[in-house]
Formats: sequence, C-alpha cells, structure tokens
Amino acid sequence: MSKPTDAQTPAVPSKSVSSKSVPSRGIDWRRVFAFPNPVNEYAARITAALVVALSAVTLLTGFGWGLAIIAAGFWLRVLFGPRISPLAQLSVKVLTPWLGRTRLVPGPPKRFAQGIGAAVSTAAALLLAAGLAPAAWVLLAVLIAAASLEAFAGFCLGCTIFGFLQRRGLIPADVCEACINISLRGA
Repeated sequence: MSKPTDAQTPAVPSKSVSSKSVPSRGIDWRRVFAFPNPVNEYAARITAALVVALSAVTLLTGFGWGLAIIAAGFWLRVLFGPRISPLAQLSVKVLTPWLGRTRLVPGPPKRFAQGIGAAVSTAAALLLAAGLAPAAWVLLAVLIAAASLEAFAGFCLGCTIFGFLQRRGLIPADVCEACINISLRGA
C-alpha cells in the first residue's frame, strides 16, 4: 500500500481557543460608536433643554461659533452617545440624578433625532460660513422649536419621524423592535 498524500490525509482539527479567553488586540468599533439602549427620557429632555438654551443664546447674540459648538455637540452625541458630549454628560451625570426620575425609552429613535439635529445644525453653520446668515438663523430657530418640543412637552419630533419611517419599511424592524408603534406608545 502506498502512503496517503497530504490531499488524502484527513485533517486533524486544531484546538481552537475561545474568543473569550483571548484578549482582543483590535479596537471594538461597535463599543466606540455605541449608543445606549434604552435611554432615560428625562436625561434626553434635559439635554434638549440645554440645547435650547445654548441655541437661544447663539441666536440672540449672533455668535457664529455657537453654531459650530451646537453642531459638534450633536455629532458627539450621535456618534458616541452621551459619553463624550459635555451637555449630555451634564444631563446624565449631574442634572438627571438630581431630578431623581427615570423613564426608559428605546435608544435608536433618540439617536436618529440626534442625527437630525446634527444635520440641521451643521447646515446652519455652513450657511452662516457661506454668508447666508438669515437662512442659518432660520434653521437654528427650527432646531430650537424641535428641541423645545422634546424638552418642555416630551414630544420627540425625530422619534416620531423614526417611527413613521420604520412603519413604512424604510428603517428595518430589527433596528428597534420596540419602536414599530412608537407613536401609539403610552406616556
């Protein structure tokens, strides 16, 4: 009999090491860009109130850098959740605990709303930089109105848009199964 060749030799399974026992050497990008789910509704509302205050000061003073600061805050929140944003940190670590209230709501619609805020505030900053101040201030006023609805009435316009888009199939159901009927959820 001839000796089997490598192609005929059955493969011997190698011992694999569980991924839990081996420390990861790379960056876990999902954790870097994680957004909390669920989110404390009161922390979101307080953050919105702080955005209203900063936006109103920016609008009333005409301080152009205020738009850049507002946009940067939205981008920090949409990309990293509340971990890096100064306004969110103030809300989550100081003001909400002082208030002592918790109402958990799904995180994906809140992240979507932060994304809308990032887009609107960035557009306003770019319009101002392009010399189109009236258009920039109108966008900032729209942002103030939307953030005021969240802060003072508990109505998240971005969350409502998220629910609408999800019910229409434009946002997959598995993004937030608890959100499919978000507009009909009880308060």
